[in-house]
Amino acid sequence: MNVAAGVILAWTGAGLSRAGSGQDDPPELNPFGPSTKAGARDDAVPGYVELSDGTIRPGRIYLTRDSRLKIFDAKTERQREVPLKAIRRLDGTIEREWMEPEWRFKENANDEKVYTGRSYPAREYVHAITLRDGRTLRGSLSALVYVAPDTGGEPEKFLLHKRDKGPAGTMLKSLVYVRSIRVGDDALSEGKQKQKAQTQKSKGPRK
Repeated sequence: MNVAAGVILAWTGAGLSRAGSGQDDPPELNPFGPSTKAGARDDAVPGYVELSDGTIRPGRIYLTRDSRLKIFDAKTERQREVPLKAIRRLDGTIEREWMEPEWRFKENANDEKVYTGRSYPAREYVHAITLRDGRTLRGSLSALVYVAPDTGGEPEKFLLHKRDKGPAGTMLKSLVYVRSIRVGDDALSEGKQKQKAQTQKSKGPRK
């Protein structure tokens, strides 16, 4: 399963741009936007993304232009908007998971449903944001995160949110999700070291 696709967790539309319909409408936003230098985003932060299958993606991390992390703080019972530069780390954990039976309508224009004999994996997540001052916000989260590798190439995107499901016939292990995001220069160095170790391990011992 494609890594980015495995992390696709029912995106609810974070940071969508709006196309203008008239002269008074604002211009459509470019999610990559202008940068301070070629291949860089002025609002990007160093760090790395770690997926649930152990994959590490170090680089420059950013959100859709002018977006913030939107998390429903379970403690205060209200939504908080957090700029990426204000966080130290973000952690995603499984709240619950199950195999859901697949049903379909028996016939057109008929309300009766029948079980197809197949099931699909379903999961719910909870996220915790640790701020630079040490405070922690915990709750449901929706966000689209980009990682631009320092080595160049196209940025990868990862979806964070509360619910996810996979195709019928697949298992829970196929639902790869973002387990952690670490932010900072030290985090970037750590991510590069972990990625290098993974690469060396995948190549195996030299003969």
